[in-house]
Amino acid sequence: MSLPTILGLTITEILGDVALKEYANNKGEMYLGIGILGYIGVIILLIINLQGSTILMVNNAWDGTSSLIESIYAYVVLGERFDNYLQYVGAFSIIIGLYLLKIPLSKKHPFHIPKS
Repeated sequence: MSLPTILGLTITEILGDVALKEYANNKGEMYLGIGILGYIGVIILLIINLQGSTILMVNNAWDGTSSLIESIYAYVVLGERFDNYLQYVGAFSIIIGLYLLKIPLSKKHPFHIPKS
């Protein structure tokens, strides 16, 4: 697991989610295909991230980065705001939590295809 692969996993998941939301709201079958491909990408990137790491680390890093990226999107693009200043403290706590996880910048174990 490394920061770039966790960010790749997060962005792939978000793209899959957005495409499936569009499909669910009658935007066309192309979005279904994009959403399915996005989640195939999630599976591949999850396997890559889990090699040489633990579910505990990968899941917390993935959840934290996903929360931050989607929150930034909601704040900047959608113009959403929290109702209470303590909610901003909670979001800042996620940043601190990601720092405390000490997510490595590079992967220590090179990827290999698992044996069947």
